[in-house]
Amino acid sequence: MRRSRGLTAALVLSLAGAGTGIGLVLMPQASAITPPVAFTADELPTWQTNGVVWAMAQANGTVFAGGTFSAVRPPEGAAGAEQEAVNFVALDAATGNPTSCKLAFTIGDGAATVRSLAVSKDQKTLYAGGSFGAVNGTPVSNVAAIDIAACTPRASFHPGFSATVRALAVTDDTLYAGGDFPTVQGQTRERFAAVDATSGDLKPFVANVDEPGRAVEVTPDGKNVLLGGDFFTVNGKTSHALAVVNATTGALTKAYTNIPSNSVVKDISTDDTGFYTGNEGSGGGVFDGRIGLNLSDFNEKWRDRCLGATQFVLPYQGVLYSSSHAHDCSTELEFPDGKRNFLLAQPTNHEGAAPAPVDGFVRGPGKLGWHPTANDGAMADIEGIGPRVMAVAEKNDVKYMWVGGEFTLINGKTQWGLTRFASTGDVGAPTTPVASAASVKPGEAQVRWRTSYDADDSKLTYRIYRNGSATPVATVTASSLEWERPQASWTDTTVKAGQTYTYRVTATDDAGNTSALSANASVTVPASVQSYPNQVRADGAQLYWRYDDTVSPYTADSSVSGNTSGVQLNAPALRQSPGAVSGTSTAMGFNGTSQQVYGDHRQTVGSTYTIETWFKTNTTRGGKLIGFGNNTARSSGSYDRHLYMTNTGRLAFGVYNGSAKTVTTGLFDTYNDNKWHHVVGTQGPGGITLYVDGQNKGTLNAASNTTYAGFWHAGGDNLSGWPNRPTSNFFAGQLDETAVYPTALTQAQVKSHFDLANAPTDTVSAVKAAEDTYINQGAPSTAYGTSTSLAVRGTSAYESYLRFTLPAAPAGQVLKSATLQFKTTTQTGAGTADTVSVVPVTGTWSGAGTTFNTKPTLGTTPLGSITGVPDGSAIHNVELDTTALSAVLGGSYSLGLTSTGTDPLWLWSSESTAAEGAPQLVLTFGVK
Repeated sequence: MRRSRGLTAALVLSLAGAGTGIGLVLMPQASAITPPVAFTADELPTWQTNGVVWAMAQANGTVFAGGTFSAVRPPEGAAGAEQEAVNFVALDAATGNPTSCKLAFTIGDGAATVRSLAVSKDQKTLYAGGSFGAVNGTPVSNVAAIDIAACTPRASFHPGFSATVRALAVTDDTLYAGGDFPTVQGQTRERFAAVDATSGDLKPFVANVDEPGRAVEVTPDGKNVLLGGDFFTVNGKTSHALAVVNATTGALTKAYTNIPSNSVVKDISTDDTGFYTGNEGSGGGVFDGRIGLNLSDFNEKWRDRCLGATQFVLPYQGVLYSSSHAHDCSTELEFPDGKRNFLLAQPTNHEGAAPAPVDGFVRGPGKLGWHPTANDGAMADIEGIGPRVMAVAEKNDVKYMWVGGEFTLINGKTQWGLTRFASTGDVGAPTTPVASAASVKPGEAQVRWRTSYDADDSKLTYRIYRNGSATPVATVTASSLEWERPQASWTDTTVKAGQTYTYRVTATDDAGNTSALSANASVTVPASVQSYPNQVRADGAQLYWRYDDTVSPYTADSSVSGNTSGVQLNAPALRQSPGAVSGTSTAMGFNGTSQQVYGDHRQTVGSTYTIETWFKTNTTRGGKLIGFGNNTARSSGSYDRHLYMTNTGRLAFGVYNGSAKTVTTGLFDTYNDNKWHHVVGTQGPGGITLYVDGQNKGTLNAASNTTYAGFWHAGGDNLSGWPNRPTSNFFAGQLDETAVYPTALTQAQVKSHFDLANAPTDTVSAVKAAEDTYINQGAPSTAYGTSTSLAVRGTSAYESYLRFTLPAAPAGQVLKSATLQFKTTTQTGAGTADTVSVVPVTGTWSGAGTTFNTKPTLGTTPLGSITGVPDGSAIHNVELDTTALSAVLGGSYSLGLTSTGTDPLWLWSSESTAAEGAPQLVLTFGVK
């Protein structure tokens, strides 16, 4: 029809036996993309049209585009002048520039258009269909044959099609056509016909249908023709939108009755084992997606029911590329209703066993990591579809995916009607990871990040850097898509209690393109187990949002093995203090009108689970605290398993199993008193139970619920139709420690969580140096109090002095650990092979007045030491004697850094603007 099967077959043969790593075998590393995707998502400079491209074909490195346009112009910002192009342009596949072939498709009355292009198997003839009466002045009747080498119409080929031709397919001797026409050569041929490919003479093929034909394709064995369109009957027999007919007679071979009446087939394509349809419709119950069918028996193998008007399907190397504006793939367990996705890719077959049918249909294979962006287009009197046609061309051993349509943007850049992507030259880096770090017990720190997104690489490599080091401490590989970005994590088991660590993460694709470093994620390892979060994790939470995040829009999942990070919507307030749990944990604030956090992982929830959160509010408008729904940023259409507050401050827990089932606190049992409260909802074989502040507030015999795929929400989502529905769907107040479990917690477990929130916990204070300086024996009269760096060496001497204002120990607590933290500078050789000792300063000093000649006296008993600081700017920790530090808490205290060797240590001072440059003491206080 519009594909060059010769190219496809050749490429398939070239890959035989290459195995699953074929993308890496065929392409240099600098061009690598995640197999089986064959093209980058990086748009190449391409001439553009001033109208819509409806048709596309290729031959010998030249791409032909037809449509409704009058001119082409250079890519945005490129040199060159606009050229006339009357509904047709030929372009060099490798450069994107017009060739010397110029054809004008015109009509005497009205607007001409080219709607279909097909190339003969010998690559010598281009067939065009549409609504036109002449090509370069040569009379034709809606179909033309073009001599490719001469770029001229074949005058001898002149079949008379009485109306628009929308689809073409060609074999060695036959051209098949579909469209709006009722007759050909004056003989009845209702919307499908066949003519001799050389002479144009009408053939006896009869496949009359009652509504327009939009797609036609020939099976690889040449025995059958696949028809697509709006029709409901074929030769008087029922078959809607799709049919298989005999290639010689047109007699119906296979009828289809399971495509909804409000949907049509816009395109059909084949590969060696199957054929595929692109479908479009309107109204309720519409089918807008793709179908994969077997060539052996013409039966359906899968159906992708994404909504969004599929215009074109192109199988290539085992991947089905499609153009559409898919906006809702909920039935495929992919992205919910929301933004439009115009260019997608998915395997042509399921890997392994196909999933069980749902609603009578097997889901389509999952989408792959190829996701260039486009838009609907902004051209007058056009439907606003976006991309409409695709073609693969090869030149100089590079393959190009060409796309045409009515779009005006590609990857956010101005580009009208035409674009292309290559099999090499991947230059797009992944998005920068957003990282988080936490520790709930000594000897362990968890580094977590929302996986990055790369438009043509679904498998990315993450490198974790600790304390500013240029060498990664760990490497992790994880997969992600634009709409599915699960949390990835790594646990550092080499950390020491009482010390502070910082982590940064990068993402790298298969081509070596690397993101920027994430912002620093800092964590201080506690000296003892933090009781509350440790128990939540031990009780099996699979989602645990602690709301200690320092950046938007990422909310870390702190469960042991969970990967459901949260996405903050409309910037809720971060780091609200104090939180619900004693210690350093913080809460998140929500405005009650638009803010929420939704889970970044679609899942289904069984009939046994627990949801839990802490909240504080004085709202009189109610709102949802936590719940499950089938959408993310948009209001959910299915929603339950939720805890919500009424306008009066009562709490309700509800599920839906054909009707809403709720348990609600008493009429005067209200909780909008601006105090922290703990609320838990469980469902299991015994029904649903609501707990508040450790107490059972009621149970209802509702052991079942409705199964659907969705996302967890905190702070808001739909509440329409639920009992005692509050004024607002959104919660105004603070949330903390939100968790979801795959089990029904017992009352004892719930009470334990409530009690542990007030259990004593460690307090960590980070105290930056109030003043610092160093002395230099080589410049004995010079003061260095304003220097941005400090130095330590034995011979000839450098010494550094640091002054801290120490806090007193909190009531009932003692100092459990103390660490001096500093960062080496970026200068060459900043590290040292010698041992650096930290000692008390017993004499007086000041930054402005201290020199080598006036240096203070130092104590003789070291408080701590560090040996062998490596070169490279990084953070280092020195454990200090807690007994000595405990005696000086609550006052000013000075430390000196000395060495006995000849290798200097250079570190940033408090005057430095370097990130985390200032020296600091990290003090951990806990119960005696």
